[in-house]
Amino acid sequence: MNSSLPRGDRLRDLLRVKPGSHVDLSDIDPRETYGRKEEALAELRDNVGLLASQQERLYAGARHAVLVVLQGMDTAGKDGTIKHVMTGLNPQGVIVAPFKVPTPEEAAHDFLWRVHRQTPGKGMIAIFNRSHYEQVLVVRVHGLQPEETWRRHYDQINEFERTLAENGTTILKFFLHISKEEQRERLQDRIDTPEKQWKFRKADVEERKLWDDYQRAYEDALSRCSTEHAPWYVIPADRNWFRDYAVAEILADTLEDLDLRYPGPEPDIKGLIVE
Repeated sequence: MNSSLPRGDRLRDLLRVKPGSHVDLSDIDPRETYGRKEEALAELRDNVGLLASQQERLYAGARHAVLVVLQGMDTAGKDGTIKHVMTGLNPQGVIVAPFKVPTPEEAAHDFLWRVHRQTPGKGMIAIFNRSHYEQVLVVRVHGLQPEETWRRHYDQINEFERTLAENGTTILKFFLHISKEEQRERLQDRIDTPEKQWKFRKADVEERKLWDDYQRAYEDALSRCSTEHAPWYVIPADRNWFRDYAVAEILADTLEDLDLRYPGPEPDIKGLIVE
């Protein structure tokens, strides 16, 4: 963590969506770095190491659970964030859950059923690559449900997250905010680079035509569902290095606040000699 910064300049404070506020994404520059320079990559490495140490205590103590939600437009860097920020975590204590089109079994239940099954147990970190918010994003933009139905889901999501928080889950939600031009360049790069072509789908171009609709949907989700117990953070993500740096710092700061500790030893082991 960048301990030299005054508390008021912590990225956690700068990037957090204050509960009750209205988010206008056009007011947030996707290339903003808040005075940090690319040299901050050294601090990113420090934070990655710190996260590994914190995770070990989290896993050993088994008193807290941590849920990390990653959302963003196509090419925003959800996979890259997982790769670069979570690289030092012990896979034994981490669940990565990608939420794609619901299976027939999942579609037969309420929309939170498949999500709740992937939430972390005590001692675990769960990372959602997309999430329950697809219900007020894709469903809304494509008109897959009536408006009166998906609008109810904001309150249902808030209650769901409150239930998790009240039962020991710390929730961090990151919206990776990229510009439309940056997305164009990244999509073109996927087309032009043989090693990346597997990532590209023609449907990505069709989804891009709905950019403005998605921006409005994200603004509503961020505004209506950033709460004290489950805050949203808007991460400027045109610069990959800053995206990773910001997510790592916010996650490390949050885990530090949990005061994670190793459990005490079994009684009467002092002086025990293993033969």
